[in-house]
Amino acid sequence: MDRTLGLFIIGLVFGGGIGFALAAANGVTFDGHDHSDPAQHGAGMDHAAMGHGNGDHAMMHDTPLEVTGVPAPTLAIMVSADPMAGYNLHVMVENFAFSPQNASGADVPGEGHAHVYVNGEKLGRLYGAWYHIDALPKGAHTVAVTLNSNNHQPLSVDGVLVEASTKVVVE
Repeated sequence: MDRTLGLFIIGLVFGGGIGFALAAANGVTFDGHDHSDPAQHGAGMDHAAMGHGNGDHAMMHDTPLEVTGVPAPTLAIMVSADPMAGYNLHVMVENFAFSPQNASGADVPGEGHAHVYVNGEKLGRLYGAWYHIDALPKGAHTVAVTLNSNNHQPLSVDGVLVEASTKVVVE
């Protein structure tokens, strides 16, 4: 019985290693994108500057997606001190549905997620109305939120990004 368990563990280790090697050889990464299919992101893109292997990939995420054909989404935010620690960010949207089940998928008009930033640094994605921000150091900070399509492109209406920001002063 002990020998069977040992062989099973050895099989898992080697099987997992072979699986990772095959995945890497076929362009599979853990960033939510299949890099083996150039048609998915546009043939001949240079992903290198993004840290994904190609720079145009970053531009895809930074290139605004103009909202057309559906009511324009609106966004407002409010930040309040959390009674225990940090801050609570309340994100209020209209004409927009959070869709975590479709994140990193194709754009669907009127749905997506938000990106949360403090002082220009992205904290993460938001799939609902509330986000907790950890304690901030003393000083003034800018909290900003953008609405993004499922494929992470920031949304814009009439050429203006759908974003909101507010200042938080920590004393």
